[in-house]
Amino acid sequence: MDEAERQNQTSEVFRNYQIPPQFLDEVFRAPGAVHPHYETVLQHFLEFSKDEFKELNEHAKMSFFNQGITFSVYSDKAKGVERIFPFDLFPRIIPAAEWARVEEGLVQRCLALNLFMQDIYSDQHILRDKVVPADLIFSSKNYLKAMLGFKPIGGIYNHISGTDLIKHSDGQYYVLEDNLRCPSGISYVLSNRVAMKRTLFQMFRQFNVRTVNEYPQELLATMQSVAPRGIDMPTCVVLTPGVYNSAYFEHAFLALTMGVALVEGRDLYVEKNFVYMKTINGPKRVDVVYRRLDDDFLDPMAFRADSMLGVPGIMAAYKKGNVNLLNAPGTGFADDKAVYTYVPDIIRYYLQQEPILNNVHTYRCEKDDDFQYVLENMANLVIKPVDESGGYGILIGNKATKEELSEFKALITENRRKYIAQPIMNLSMHATFIEGEDQFEPRHVDLRSFTLLGKDRQFVLKGGLSRVALKKGSLIVNSSQGGGSKDTWVMAEDGPSMSMEQNGSMEQSMTMNGQTMTMGPQGMSIGTQGSLSSQAPGAQ
Repeated sequence: MDEAERQNQTSEVFRNYQIPPQFLDEVFRAPGAVHPHYETVLQHFLEFSKDEFKELNEHAKMSFFNQGITFSVYSDKAKGVERIFPFDLFPRIIPAAEWARVEEGLVQRCLALNLFMQDIYSDQHILRDKVVPADLIFSSKNYLKAMLGFKPIGGIYNHISGTDLIKHSDGQYYVLEDNLRCPSGISYVLSNRVAMKRTLFQMFRQFNVRTVNEYPQELLATMQSVAPRGIDMPTCVVLTPGVYNSAYFEHAFLALTMGVALVEGRDLYVEKNFVYMKTINGPKRVDVVYRRLDDDFLDPMAFRADSMLGVPGIMAAYKKGNVNLLNAPGTGFADDKAVYTYVPDIIRYYLQQEPILNNVHTYRCEKDDDFQYVLENMANLVIKPVDESGGYGILIGNKATKEELSEFKALITENRRKYIAQPIMNLSMHATFIEGEDQFEPRHVDLRSFTLLGKDRQFVLKGGLSRVALKKGSLIVNSSQGGGSKDTWVMAEDGPSMSMEQNGSMEQSMTMNGQTMTMGPQGMSIGTQGSLSSQAPGAQ
């Protein structure tokens, strides 16, 4: 290829890039004019011809395939069909000062929500003071009476929080929702970084990008900080529902990178209110359980008697203080999308501070005035069920047909408590390579951030999972709805450029169900018996 042809192909990659006027484009501030913190990255991408970039894109896909990072969706007709998790090579960049404010807001929000849960399950001052309606809490299907009067070890309920953020056309960040039960997606954050380094290492090493690789050890330290009293070297485990769960890849990934056991309910048992793990060397006491299954299935003696996934008696051991569970059972009422409307007031009540991060204005359909407004303005609103996730059950009014609008009016009228509505927010857009079109086009993005709370410790991952709505015009970023993801770069203000972590010859391995999984300098690899499958960031 001669130089003229090369330049022509290079320009073609961005030739048809058009910024919709009503949206904020995070890369371009105007046609042909790039935001300053993207200038160097964009120059690197402009050096590739169309054919070269398509080859790089295939290389990134192979990186995900070789790591076993695939997913399927519950609604797939062809059960068991695996897809490579969609990953876009153009990174999302967040300047250091911008991120510092976001991080401060995330910690504030998570601390306030923790105090809120602590209060609701004890003295309920916030209900007595009528800051939050009592019936809103007690009508939530995720409110757990079994937690009344009990305070978890360390006083922490939401050890791991996934806060979903959007950047609006006004340039401000807004919290879209809180995820306090079993937030998923961190494994994709870490895998995205591996794929980026493998594919564009020479470019990556030139930038001051904050690392994300410390998350597994920060999670382990968080678990250890809330171990039962008197335990110096706590035994921690990750409890998974099993290989058919939507986020099993993540469960295995985290157990492996933390160096702890991945267990199913059948691997644990309770004796005299202590939890033990079955091992080839005999029983071993378990002190902290990062559980990745819903409350209902956690303990058949306390909740659903037909659960085959949980551990009989584990709630009794928990309430005796002999084991800790992350996240605490009963956290789900606090991430109810109707309770979300009160989070700014919750922050003011417990912390005596003004919220740093904005909420999206929200209409609660159980309120008469809000209900009437929603019915009259449904075509201009996003309608969401308060207790579902993954992008399911959502209606975007301006994309809906008359039949769909009519159907949702009936659903809301039948169960007003179940639905909230929000204005259609102008999610920011980001340059994304679209396969088939072989060019970059703007696509909507959001950000799932991850915050850890332990006893006397806090940690916010520098970045998170930037999710991309790959379908043109779509605002739904969930991979279960056709979305993908990007590597998120939080920039450091000073210091040397980041280089790939030098792990030497150190590797971690784990064997389960006949498969050996290894994590080393080149990322995760799976033994010869097949690749490990996962679904999209699923339960939440």
